[in-house]
Amino acid sequence: MEKTENKSKRIDRERVNTFLLNYALYIILGLLILIVIIIDPSFLSVNNFTNILTQASTRGILALGVAGMIVLAGTDLSAGRIVGTCAAISASLVQSVNYASRMYPQIVQDLPIIVPLLVSIIVAVLFSMLNGFGVAKLNLHAFIVSLGTQLIAFGVTCIYINSQKGGAQAISTFNETFLNFVNGSFNIFGFRLPYLICYFALAAVVMWVVWNKTTLGKNMFAIGGNKEAAAVSGINIARNIMGIYIVGGILYGIAAFLEAGRIQSVNTGTGLNYDLDAISGCVIGGVSFSGGVGTIPGVVIGVVILQAINYSLNFLGVNPYLQYIIKGLIIILAVSIDVRKYLAKK
Repeated sequence: MEKTENKSKRIDRERVNTFLLNYALYIILGLLILIVIIIDPSFLSVNNFTNILTQASTRGILALGVAGMIVLAGTDLSAGRIVGTCAAISASLVQSVNYASRMYPQIVQDLPIIVPLLVSIIVAVLFSMLNGFGVAKLNLHAFIVSLGTQLIAFGVTCIYINSQKGGAQAISTFNETFLNFVNGSFNIFGFRLPYLICYFALAAVVMWVVWNKTTLGKNMFAIGGNKEAAAVSGINIARNIMGIYIVGGILYGIAAFLEAGRIQSVNTGTGLNYDLDAISGCVIGGVSFSGGVGTIPGVVIGVVILQAINYSLNFLGVNPYLQYIIKGLIIILAVSIDVRKYLAKK
């Protein structure tokens, strides 16, 4: 009888430990948000919640692309700078034709929205294919190849922006069609639902289908979980890795196009640390650096929680430099918990 009770207690302790290990980060971040609400109850409003989701939207679309690389047991440090490059290119193509200092004065009529969007996606895919080629064909570590691509993308952005007739100045003053496409909203019985939130939700749904209902998605998890076993089972490793990087590039291009309209002014600093926010959101959402583990709902929740923390710190007027320290601690905490999960499974 005593042995049975001890066994039952041990099982209960293991369940509690497993629960705390799986949800510790959510609990900690949730407590941080609760503290903010206690300090200033006005933080808890529909308007603030809408702002958080709107600001999280472009970072979220970016994170949906980065998440695939992390599932492959890699990462992408170039994502933010790729967004900066593509945002600059997109912005230059949607400047108002009435703006005297526009980058392309030969454009005398607003281009269809699809044109700058496709250009942004194509450029982003080319950068992502460079990363994918390095990982899939040259067997380079994703950290190294994406670090190199990050520098290349930043250099391209600087050269492109500095090539303006007026010199190095922010690319701004966009046409109304583009601004309405990005920053417009649905009015649902008096409630304003921004288009950006809808774009984020749509991207999440599409990526859920890709991850869970396609061969590419299933192969991604197989490769991330055990690359050698996946190869033995007949999976074309290089082709599938390239496929995941191309999908990521498409999402980067979309995020860049929308980000240009959201911030309405693109300079050489656009995209700085976006990749770190995306990676942080993925890890907070349960995408494991050990590979083969992750869910789309987890990525969405992770990005929204991280943005809620960022927004709440700004809301309380916390020193921006202190915010960097807090975000750094969150990343270390997230990765630490991820490692503990991995060791517990082993």
